[in-house]
Amino acid sequence: MNEKEIVRREPFKDFLNLRDDFGHLFESFFGGMPMGRQDLGLPIVDIIENNGNIEVKAELPGMNKDDIKVTVRNNMLQLSGERKQEKETKEKKYHRVERYFGKFCRTIQLPADIDADKIKAQYKDGVLNITLPKPESMRPKEIEVQVK
Repeated sequence: MNEKEIVRREPFKDFLNLRDDFGHLFESFFGGMPMGRQDLGLPIVDIIENNGNIEVKAELPGMNKDDIKVTVRNNMLQLSGERKQEKETKEKKYHRVERYFGKFCRTIQLPADIDADKIKAQYKDGVLNITLPKPESMRPKEIEVQVK
């Protein structure tokens, strides 16, 4: 009698592997360009939580602050704007264009409640820094242990 081996299938893992395989195929075909959010024209972000704040850093190179809009609603941060293309002239001959131009909108679920009245946003050297303070009620409070 043959013993049958039970194999556990993970269909979602198979889809992820297939996606990675196609990603590598496109990377090799299109000259090694990584496939990611930047390819979709969406800003790349870091989200950090420290000192009672949530900090979001978004890469938005070459933009003017007036072309960037930041909104927060229901613990969702939305970054939107438009990257404008340089004025094209007839003398220019483009060999490759990899930068994305046009409108973008990226919505990010925030990991905690925030105090919307105290949000600050600064834009410098192509990086947008957004500080989202947590409300006092959400911040950890240290309780002193007393000895009797």
